[in-house]
Amino acid sequence: MKKGLITLFVLLASGLGYAAVANAAQAEHKTFQRWAEWPVVGQATLSWLWLDIYSSQLRAPDGQYHESQDVSPHPVALEIRYLRDISSKQLVDATEYQWRKLGFTAPQTQAWLKQLQQILPDVATGDRLVYVSDGQRGEFFFSRQQQTERSVGSIDDEAFNDAFLSIWLSPQTEYLTLRNQLIGMNRP
Repeated sequence: MKKGLITLFVLLASGLGYAAVANAAQAEHKTFQRWAEWPVVGQATLSWLWLDIYSSQLRAPDGQYHESQDVSPHPVALEIRYLRDISSKQLVDATEYQWRKLGFTAPQTQAWLKQLQQILPDVATGDRLVYVSDGQRGEFFFSRQQQTERSVGSIDDEAFNDAFLSIWLSPQTEYLTLRNQLIGMNRP
């Protein structure tokens, strides 16, 4: 009888644990799926010389970017709509270049770059890539022009999540004007 009660307790406890994990996963999935409903914090276009490269928007659940020591202290969605064709390799190389400028070292970023090689697609004019972060991890969504977006990969490492968003949101970014527009400091 006692053994049966212990077994029943273990089964109930594991069932409750599973339910809690399942509920947390569903809540996280909803965070990543509902980003398009979030208000726009700011928007900006990256141009190089006379070439427009992409237009971007930053969204947050409350429409505000809350600055802190942590680049992504709360959920945000960074949406990039490409204005020209760019290969996956060029995207990864540009990411590596920006990380070097931000002070990240090759040993820090080596595994991250390998992961991005698997995630980032070749993009064409009109394609959209969105990175949605819950503040600790994130997920990439991609869509070709008018097609439905689909998940193309995720980041489960908070340091990687912050490093990726630092390219646009760090006060040390190469493109400070773009950052300020994205976080709503000076809307275009």
